[in-house]
Amino acid sequence: MRQCHAWEQSGAVVITRPLRYPRRWPEQRAQEKGIDVQLAIDFVAGAIDDAYDTGIICSTDSDLLPALEFVATRFGRERAETAAWLAGGKGSELRLQRPSTWCHRLEIDDYEAVRDPTDYGAR
Repeated sequence: MRQCHAWEQSGAVVITRPLRYPRRWPEQRAQEKGIDVQLAIDFVAGAIDDAYDTGIICSTDSDLLPALEFVATRFGRERAETAAWLAGGKGSELRLQRPSTWCHRLEIDDYEAVRDPTDYGAR
């Protein structure tokens, strides 16, 4: 939670979701449930409320495609964009065919420019 506190202090709005721990934890990873639905709701609500000029979904999760389609179709494709990391020169992106959306392809230099080296677990 130190990281969330630091983000909030810098002006970010942080929405957390509880983790779900499987029986075989810690061998099996815990899962955060519902964050993709929250992101989709925020993306659509922001378009409806005219809270942004262009919304950018930074995910390759295809569960977010309906929200992207809704905003692009209802408000115009310039209102809905995506961003995805390139891996080995190839990116996995969340993208509409019609209307097409712009996908920002992010590389290691982009990551290094925004990376936070703080160890929030220390202390």
